[in-house]
Amino acid sequence: MSTGDYFANDPRTNLERMLAGDLYIADDPEIARRQRHAMRLTARYQAAYLEDPAAARPILTELLAFAGEDIDVRPPLYVDYGSNISIGARTFVNYNLTALDVARITIGEDCQIGPNVQLLTPTHPVEPGPRRDKLEAALPSRSATTSGSAAARSSVRA
Repeated sequence: MSTGDYFANDPRTNLERMLAGDLYIADDPEIARRQRHAMRLTARYQAAYLEDPAAARPILTELLAFAGEDIDVRPPLYVDYGSNISIGARTFVNYNLTALDVARITIGEDCQIGPNVQLLTPTHPVEPGPRRDKLEAALPSRSATTSGSAAARSSVRA
């Protein structure tokens, strides 16, 4: 089956399907453009943070859907888009967070996230055909306090 066959009766774009949590084609050009934009912002954030963490704050605010007051996100930071991530006030995120925000990731207020944590929203089909056709979906994730080197998959409350 070709990827077009999966969506023959679905007029939505891959981005719209992705944001709805439905199967979508992961290597869509618009989705790739958004990922590259997030990569540029995270690179700018990380460079600015090394010089002056307070001066890096506006870049983080541009990257994320929401950045609460007095948050500290220590680089390196890896995201798919950033625009699907909300971090509540007074939250501390230690080094090397990987947040694959294909779906919404919500980190509450007053949270502590240890180093090397992964927040992973993508899911992949079990059947080989859709997997071979590079389809994936995603489920939202909410996080509270997460220890170091932990991984929270779709809809897991840590």
